[in-house]
Amino acid sequence: MSKILKVDKVYKYFGGVKANENISLTVEEGRIVGLIGPNGSGKTTLFNSIVGTHPIDKGSIQFEGKEVSELPVPVIAKLGLLRTFQQTRIYGKLNCVQNMLISSKQEKDNFFTMFTKIPEELTTKSEDILNFVGLYQKRKLRAGDLSFGQQKLLELAMALMNEPKMLLLDEPTAGINPTLINGIIDRLIRINKEYGITLFVIEHNMRVIMDLAEHIYCLAHGQLLAEGPADKIRYDQRVIDAYLGAN
Repeated sequence: MSKILKVDKVYKYFGGVKANENISLTVEEGRIVGLIGPNGSGKTTLFNSIVGTHPIDKGSIQFEGKEVSELPVPVIAKLGLLRTFQQTRIYGKLNCVQNMLISSKQEKDNFFTMFTKIPEELTTKSEDILNFVGLYQKRKLRAGDLSFGQQKLLELAMALMNEPKMLLLDEPTAGINPTLINGIIDRLIRINKEYGITLFVIEHNMRVIMDLAEHIYCLAHGQLLAEGPADKIRYDQRVIDAYLGAN
């Protein structure tokens, strides 16, 4: 498989703090790859750098062979590289379908007309994706009235509306009722298989990441600590020590 994402010797500083230091990793197209590590290890900073929110200070980030480290967020998004967040970013006063339309790459530049001149194919697409994530029955509800877990599913649906090639997911199961977690795992696997979207996933729930990811990277103190298949990472003493706080 070809490498859809290549991070090469990336450094990111905040003042005198090295949030990311000499990080190199690759993600193969069509795979589900995990990113783990204790709090403060630099995972979210790396995601922010990949999508252009926090431009790197040194190194290279390539998406589909194209250098993207100096591109702004909207340009990177148009290339098909998107992310979701720990805390959902939805429009709480709008209903689910309206949230989907706002997120659509076809309609987001036409904010003032999108609710009066909605192409039928966009409405159908919105409802199909909402059905896929299990929110079809909630499609007319205000997004702010959904549970936190349902809001996460809506944010995921909004990302799918943009037809990404690769999706970066920042703790997709954090704060979610445990009874919903298996459903989210199943949908992420289906997104990967049925939509053909490459997934790069930050997750603290080790059961979730072991069920999802084929390959896992572990960060600690802003550096790459270990990498390998899930079964290898599960028993890597360096990873265990990082989570348990051993020296």
